[in-house]
Amino acid sequence: MSLLSLENLIKTFDSPAGKIHAVRDVSLEVTQGECLAIVGESGSGKTTLANMILGILAQTSGNVLFNDTVLSPKRTPDQRRHIQLVQQNPLSSLNPKRSVGASVRLGLDTYGIGARADRWQIVEQALEAVGLPANMRKRAPAALSGGQRQRVGIARALACEPELLVLDEPTSALDVLVQARVLRLLNELRASRGLTYVFITHDLAVVRNIADRVAVFQSGRLVESGTTEQIFTQPQAEYTRKLIGAVPVVDPDEMALRDKLAESS
Repeated sequence: MSLLSLENLIKTFDSPAGKIHAVRDVSLEVTQGECLAIVGESGSGKTTLANMILGILAQTSGNVLFNDTVLSPKRTPDQRRHIQLVQQNPLSSLNPKRSVGASVRLGLDTYGIGARADRWQIVEQALEAVGLPANMRKRAPAALSGGQRQRVGIARALACEPELLVLDEPTSALDVLVQARVLRLLNELRASRGLTYVFITHDLAVVRNIADRVAVFQSGRLVESGTTEQIFTQPQAEYTRKLIGAVPVVDPDEMALRDKLAESS
C-alpha cells in the first residue's frame, strides 16, 4: 500500500535569467513501512522535492497524495502532524533559547497531543525512545554533543506520532561513528514503530545501510529508481554509475564492481 504518491510534480522558480526548473515531472510512490532514499548531487532537486512533500513549497503543477488524499501546500494541522521533518544540522534546527524538553514539547502543544498534564511525560518517553535519559529535557541544546542533538531532533518528530519522516541529510553533520549510531537508531525505530522514511542524501555509502529503494536525481529529473540492490549492482543510467563509482569501498567485491562500472561509463 502506498503511503505517499507523487504525481507528475513540477517546480519552477522565476529568476532574472529566466525560469529555473528545479523539479521536472517527477512521479514516485513510497510504500508504508519502507525507506526510500532520494540521492543526487547538490542542485539535483532533492531538497526542493522534500519541501513539496512537507508543504513548505507549493508545486508548480502535479499532486502530492498521502493516504490516497491529495494534499494542498496549505496543510491542515493533522496533515502536518503526520509528515514530520528531521533536519540536517542538529544544532541550528533547535532553538538555543529553549530547553531540549521545550523543543520536543512544542509539537505536542501545537497539535494538541495528549492532555496538557501528561505532555512532559510524553516528552520524556520520546527522549528515552531515542536512547537519551529523560532528565536531559532540562538541558540546553548547546550542552549536548552533535549526536545527542540529532537524537533530540528525531525525538521531537517522534513525539508528534507521525507516519512519515522526511530526513534531510540527517547524518551529514556527524562524524562516522556517531553517524553509524544514528542510522542504527533510525532502523530500529522504523522496525518497532512501523514508520516510513523519505531519506534525502548525497552520500551513497549511507544509503546502503538504511534504504529499501533508491531514486536517483540529476538536474531536477528522476533518472533512475529501483531497489537498493539493483541500483548498486545493476545501475542503468550513466549518472548513477558515476555516483556509485565515487563511493569509497574496501570490500574486494565492491572494488571489482567499482572498477567494472568505471570502465563501462
